[in-house]
Amino acid sequence: MSRRFSLKLARQTAEAFLRDEGIKELPVDPFAIAESRDIVVQAKPQEHDGVSGMLLRHGNEFGIIYATHIPSLGFQRFSVSHELGHYFLPGHIEHVLKDGPHVSRAGFVTNDLFELEADHFAAGLLMPETPFRSALNRYEPGLDAIKAVAEICITSRTATAIRFAELTDIAAAVIVSTDGTIDYCFMSEAMKSLPKLDWLRKGSSLPPGTKTARLAERRDAVVAGEEVVDEVDVRDWLGGTKPSLVSEESIGLGQYGKVLTVLVSTSIGQEGLGDEDLEDEDADLLDSWTPRFRR
Repeated sequence: MSRRFSLKLARQTAEAFLRDEGIKELPVDPFAIAESRDIVVQAKPQEHDGVSGMLLRHGNEFGIIYATHIPSLGFQRFSVSHELGHYFLPGHIEHVLKDGPHVSRAGFVTNDLFELEADHFAAGLLMPETPFRSALNRYEPGLDAIKAVAEICITSRTATAIRFAELTDIAAAVIVSTDGTIDYCFMSEAMKSLPKLDWLRKGSSLPPGTKTARLAERRDAVVAGEEVVDEVDVRDWLGGTKPSLVSEESIGLGQYGKVLTVLVSTSIGQEGLGDEDLEDEDADLLDSWTPRFRR
């Protein structure tokens, strides 16, 4: 099974669970879902940065502990949903609990496949495709839409932006950086259609001269949640050979020192997104796979 399909399957598993449970409205309550499976959920501050939660088992009983050192309800709900991913996804309990309680680092910050699958399960659980698209379509694509839908879903702006990049039909890129250094980048299929892109790599610097880079240099502005907007050539960010204007919108994410950047274009890639055969193959595999959920 390919990595790409594995992550897509994790999201689809969460959405299949919601359908089976008759959950159709936003926001989705992960605490209620845990309670429905007799999973005890407790809040507990964590001593180490980056630890989002834990999954524990005692006999046939399970518990989830989620960190509160990040005072964001959206992140905490995502952390609980991440642990539910470990509980529901096939093979996860056997893997993550084989040596005792499992400590997670949710939020797309690791390359561990089990952690990434749990992250994508959480995204599918809290932001299921059909109602998420419906909410997103009420707004013009960009940072304002992401902020509005994050409030509807009670999710973090970062998680909502990543889900936006996964589901939107337009060209979009979502970049998260810390102190001017890129943490990760997600691109929509339309944005990926640009020829000869230079993929933004973890650990590389923000493009010099951009408004985002200048915002990142001002710690007080990042902490205050300041926003900047610009219109730039996509090559300033992603390289490639095809010039095209994109909107560049960035916002400081508070005391964590992170900046969320959203690049959007309604013209790039509209002549065809590509990868159609692979998408069809994924759809056939998903249709043939029937998850069974623990009770």
